[in-house]
Amino acid sequence: MSRVLTAVLLTAVLGFGPAMAQTAPAAPAPAPGGIQSQNIFEVKPEASADPNYLNQSNGERNKVQPGNNAPMWRQVSGGVTGYSSLPVAEAPEAGNLIQPFVQYPGSRFTNAGEAWRQVRNDWIIPYGAALLFVTLLALAIFYFTRGSIKLHGPETGRKIERFTPFERATHWSNAIAFVTLAISGIVMAFGKFFLLPVMGGALFGWLAYALKNIHNFMGPLFVVTTIFMIVTFIRSNWPSAGDLKWLVRAGGLFGGKEVPSHRFNAGEKVVFWGGVLFLGSIVIGSGLFLDKLIPGVVYLRGDMQIAHMIHGVATLFMMALIMGHIYIGTLGMQGAYKAMREGHVDETWAREHHELWYDDIVAGKIPAQRSGMPPAARPLPAEGHTT
Repeated sequence: MSRVLTAVLLTAVLGFGPAMAQTAPAAPAPAPGGIQSQNIFEVKPEASADPNYLNQSNGERNKVQPGNNAPMWRQVSGGVTGYSSLPVAEAPEAGNLIQPFVQYPGSRFTNAGEAWRQVRNDWIIPYGAALLFVTLLALAIFYFTRGSIKLHGPETGRKIERFTPFERATHWSNAIAFVTLAISGIVMAFGKFFLLPVMGGALFGWLAYALKNIHNFMGPLFVVTTIFMIVTFIRSNWPSAGDLKWLVRAGGLFGGKEVPSHRFNAGEKVVFWGGVLFLGSIVIGSGLFLDKLIPGVVYLRGDMQIAHMIHGVATLFMMALIMGHIYIGTLGMQGAYKAMREGHVDETWAREHHELWYDDIVAGKIPAQRSGMPPAARPLPAEGHTT
C-alpha cells in the first residue's frame, strides 16, 4: 500500500504520467513576503547523477529503486531553498526542509543538525548524567561517613533574625522555580532511559509534552526571581579577606574547628557568584533565546542548536552546584533549613557557624531582630569561646 501511495505522490509531484506530461501546471506564484528561489521539486537533468534519469519510466526506475526520488532529495540535502509562503522575517529558513549536508574535515558529522544530535547524545547526555550521579554519590558518602553538622554547645533560647520575610520569599520562589525546571529538564533529557521503559510510549509522551510546556512557562519566573536573588543578597556575598582561608580548609567540613565567617561563608559565596550569577546568567540567556523571547533576534536553526548545547551544559553544572547547596541547607547542617523556613536561628548556631557575623551583631554593627530577650540586652561571647 505504501509503495502505491509513494508512486502516486511521485507521479503527482514530478509529472511522470502521460496526461501530466502534456499539461504540466505552472509553478505557483510566491505569496507576498515569501521566499522566492529555485523550486526544489522541479527535477532538472543536471541535478541527477544519472543523465538518463528522466528517460526512465516509473516502472523501470521502481524496479531498480522502488519509491526513489534521489535527485529531489539531493537538492534538499544540499540546502537548495524552495518556495515558502511564510514571511522571511518570521521564518528565514522556512524554504529549507533540512540543513545542508557538509562533510566536516576529520569528523563523521554530515551536517549541522547531525553534529548537534551527536554532541547531545554522545557527550552532553552521558557525561551530564555522570556528573549528576557522581555529585549525588559524593554527597551520600559524605553524609553517611561525616553525618550532619551539629551544634557543639547547648542552645540559649535567644533568637537572632537571619533572613527577613522578603529574603525568604525571594529565596523560596527562586528555589521552587529552579527545582521545577530541573525536574522537567531531567525528565526530558534522561526520561527515555529510565521512565519510557516503565511507563510506555503513550504515557511518557504525554508526560514529556506537559513538562515541556511547564518548563517553558516556568522559565520567565526563574528569570525574575533570579534577578531578585542577585539584588537582595549581593551585598552579603561580597568577597572578604577570610574567604580564602575558608576555601583552603573547606570551612572545616572534613575535620577541625569551623572557620569563622561573616553572614555567608565562602562556600555560600561560591554558590552565589558561580551558580546563581554566572551559570544562572548563561542558563537564563540561552533559555530566553530558545523560548524566542529576545526581541529583534533572527532565530536560525544553527543558532538554536548552539544555544541548546550551551543551555544544557550550563544547567548541568548549575544543578551539580545547587545539589551541594541543597544538601548543606537540609541534611548537611542542623538548623540550616529551619533558618530559611522560619527566618531565625539560635544564638549558639550563629556563634558556631558564622562567628564574624555574630560578633558584628554583638558589637551593634549589624541590626538584628531578636525574640525571647529584652531589646536592650546584648549577648556576650561565651567564655573561652574561640569558634
